[in-house]
Amino acid sequence: MCLNLHFFRDISFCQHAGAPAACGFAPGRSADISGSKTEHFRSIALTVNGEEVRETVEARTSLVDFLRDRLGLTGSHVGCEQGACGACTVRLDGVTVRGCLVLAVQCAGSRVETIEGVSDTGEIADLQEAFVRRNALQCGFCTPGMLLAAQELLASREHAGGDVPSRDEIRALLSGSYCRCTGYQAIVDAVEAVARMRLCSPSPSSGRAGVGSFPRQELAARAPTLPSPASGGGKEERTP
Repeated sequence: MCLNLHFFRDISFCQHAGAPAACGFAPGRSADISGSKTEHFRSIALTVNGEEVRETVEARTSLVDFLRDRLGLTGSHVGCEQGACGACTVRLDGVTVRGCLVLAVQCAGSRVETIEGVSDTGEIADLQEAFVRRNALQCGFCTPGMLLAAQELLASREHAGGDVPSRDEIRALLSGSYCRCTGYQAIVDAVEAVARMRLCSPSPSSGRAGVGSFPRQELAARAPTLPSPASGGGKEERTP
C-alpha cells in the first residue's frame, strides 16, 4: 500500500499548530475560516405571546429551538425536524407554521404565538375542554399542534361566516399532525363538536374564556370524587 507521507506530515503540522480545520481537512468547510465568529450570530427583536423580546441568536437556530431553549416555552415540541409531524406548530403573524422549518432570525419584527400564549388568552378554551371530554389526547405530544391547527380552521370559518366543516375537511386539516395514540377518531369528534357549538349557536362568550361552552356542573360531575380526610374516608362534597 502506498501512503501519502505529505498528507500525514501536513496533518501533523496543523495539529501541532492547533488549527486542523484551517488546513482544509474538515469536511464541508472552506480552508479559509479567518472570518469572525460574530458573523454567525444576529440580534433580533420580535413579539412573543404579546411581549417584546430582544435576543442574540445563532443564524442557524430554528424558531422552535429558540422558543424552547432560550425562552423556556416548551409547549411547542420537536419531533421529526422535517416539517412533517406538526408537533412544532406555532403561529407566525397569525398563520400556523412549522417551527422547525423557520429560522429564528427570519422572525425579526414579527409576531409569534405559541400554545402557551393562545391558551392564556382563553381563545381555545372550548377546544381544550372538548379534547379532555372526548379523550382526544393521551401522551399529549401532538396536542399543541392539533389545537392550533383546529383553531385556525374554526376561526377562518367563523370569520367567513361559513358552515360547520365536514369530518373529511377536519381530517384533511389535521392530516399534517401525527398522532400515534388516539387513532384520530376522538380528535375529529372534539373538533366537530366545537365547530357545531361555535358556528350553529355562536355567542359572545362561546369558548373564549374560562370554562367556555361547557357547563361547570357537567365537568364537576365527570371529575372523580375523592375521600375527605375530615369525614374519615367518606365522600367529599363538591360545589359546582
